[in-house]
Amino acid sequence: MSAIRAKNTKPELLVRKVFRKVGIRGYRLHWNKVAGRPDIVFPKKKVAVFVHGCYWHGCPHCKLTLPKTHRAFWRAKFKRNKERDAHKTKDLRKLGWRVLTVWEHQIKKDADQIAARVVKALRDA
Repeated sequence: MSAIRAKNTKPELLVRKVFRKVGIRGYRLHWNKVAGRPDIVFPKKKVAVFVHGCYWHGCPHCKLTLPKTHRAFWRAKFKRNKERDAHKTKDLRKLGWRVLTVWEHQIKKDADQIAARVVKALRDA
């Protein structure tokens, strides 16, 4: 598990690449001045973006295959990950933040749509 990255994951890098392509600026990475430490934060607009890998965060649209060994551990681990994600989102929304969750499969399927969602959130903020 030490090889699993918490920052600058492939999905995060893909999102940031799309942001550069369409000219989205003014964000902070892994900003620790806000609850939950989102992957990408637009502080002036109070918009937070979590970029989730489908496997580790238990995407509801992708089939999660548990490892063959220590299945109880992994089941509990993935459950805790989902609970933590929901708690972070809830806390940020209570503080008046707009929270977007971007899934790995969405980035791979249509990265431009992700950029459009972020642009809309920034415009509406």
